[in-house]
Amino acid sequence: MGMRVASALLGVGLLLGGVTAQAADDPSIQGEVRAGIHQAMNAFVADQSVDGVVRLYDAVDGKLLRLRLEGVHQGIVKKGDFYVSCADFIDQDGRKIDVDFLVIPVGEGLRATQGIVHSVDGKKRKYHLE
Repeated sequence: MGMRVASALLGVGLLLGGVTAQAADDPSIQGEVRAGIHQAMNAFVADQSVDGVVRLYDAVDGKLLRLRLEGVHQGIVKKGDFYVSCADFIDQDGRKIDVDFLVIPVGEGLRATQGIVHSVDGKKRKYHLE
């Protein structure tokens, strides 16, 4: 399968992969901005995926995670300079990993700059962006 086709299929999977439990949500983030945030997440996951697996280093546990997408959350909040939205993944050990994506305005668009492990099997981790 070509790289573009794989990226397109992964993108559809991210958008349609099933809505998971609701996270915090700022209802004032609407319309094109909300759609752009999810598109930026989609592009990030597609770009970072190889054979359907996103590799993300977990600095807290000190190991590389191999993550498969399970579904996206619809909630979006603003933290500091970033919009934050998240998606659920399953890692190589079968754990549910909630990854928060940091999305920032760039020019006329939005770009996800990184993912941060927000919870492992429902146990939340705190981080600060301000």
